Amino acid sequence: MTADARLIVGLDLPTVAAAKAMVASLGDTVSAYKIGLTLLARPGGVELAHALRAAGKSVFQDWKLHDIGAQVEGAARSVAEGGCDLLTVHAEPQVMHAAVARRGDRATRILAVTVKTSLSDADLVAIGYSAPAALLVEQRVRQAVACGVDGVVSSPLEAARVREIAVELGRPGLLIVTPGVRPAGAEPGDQQRVATPAAALAAGATHLVVARPILGAPDPAAAARAIVAEMAEVQS
Repeated sequence: MTADARLIVGLDLPTVAAAKAMVASLGDTVSAYKIGLTLLARPGGVELAHALRAAGKSVFQDWKLHDIGAQVEGAARSVAEGGCDLLTVHAEPQVMHAAVARRGDRATRILAVTVKTSLSDADLVAIGYSAPAALLVEQRVRQAVACGVDGVVSSPLEAARVREIAVELGRPGLLIVTPGVRPAGAEPGDQQRVATPAAALAAGATHLVVARPILGAPDPAAAARAIVAEMAEVQS
């Protein structure tokens, strides 16, 4: 089965060695990987990202940058110069402007994280937000488009509205990357706003990030193939 570039497997594993073993087991079934903070912070984590890219894989470095503009500029420049396909920043205007400015004309595409899929409306109230997740995502998507980012990260439940806003603002090609994707019957884990792969794509997602349903499966390659088969039913 040919890999589907819309599937990004999150290498949410404790060690670089475990991540390398998982990549080897998945083989040609998967063509894109997300590397998060656990591995990026370990010795060899960034090198793993570069090695995967050199091997022809698409690499998503999930730094979720959020700092003063000067720090974000420096970090975005460093990541882009090292080689990276997707880089996340928080959807705060100063942060997004800084990342876009220092990415420059390099191939790295900037994704703005709107509202993490682990947060429910009740969680947002506890943090101090008065708006529910859906409205907060809408506001942040509009700001993200104005800042010139390449895409956003949102839950699959907001994907349809994000697509509508992108078209409304003249950005029909905006990337919509959705974590919180679970095959039917899978446990949601710590994710609060989830959908199946087919439902997420049908709603307007351009890419799906899947980790535990593949990493935790008895046969990760078979689990990935099943998700790819389901995704094939929805044309991009």
